[in-house]
Amino acid sequence: MHTEGVPNPPHTGAAESPADRTYFRQVLGNFPTSVVAVTAGMPDDRPEAMIVGSFTSVSLEPPLVAFLADRSSRTFPRIRAAGRFCVNALAADQEVVCRSMATRGPDRFDGLTWRWSPLGNPVLDGVVAWIDCELEEVVELGDHQLAVGRVHALRTESVKTPLLFFRGGYGDYFSSTSVLLDRLVGW
Repeated sequence: MHTEGVPNPPHTGAAESPADRTYFRQVLGNFPTSVVAVTAGMPDDRPEAMIVGSFTSVSLEPPLVAFLADRSSRTFPRIRAAGRFCVNALAADQEVVCRSMATRGPDRFDGLTWRWSPLGNPVLDGVVAWIDCELEEVVELGDHQLAVGRVHALRTESVKTPLLFFRGGYGDYFSSTSVLLDRLVGW
């Protein structure tokens, strides 16, 4: 098996223990994750946001979604207190937006265009899709908090490819089926 240039070459022996935090993170880095901006409108009309790489659907009936927030997050307590949030699926061309919103401080929205969602949360321009939620439940899990939201409104905004995080870097996704269809149809 050729492994030259592969960041995490496969092991041929016994499985490693998950107690080794570095190795645990390295292996999990082989699972691509979506990159979303979780936003909320604050009582003083100031927007708040955090970047999350652990967003998932939970249930169709009732419609529920969830994300994980690190316990050390300074932003999640404010989003939790708001009782609502909007998940913005960042597009592949929004890595700069991601990096800006991943910083600490009140300037995360500087230079960005956005509008209010039906629940009063920021919807960022240029995203692939957004989901507006009321906070349903928060569950403490290890060093994270699982935030479950009941979906109130949602919309696909564009056909752009999503921003993904994989093996420590940002990138996008191109479906081989989409490429084939594009060639056949001439899009």
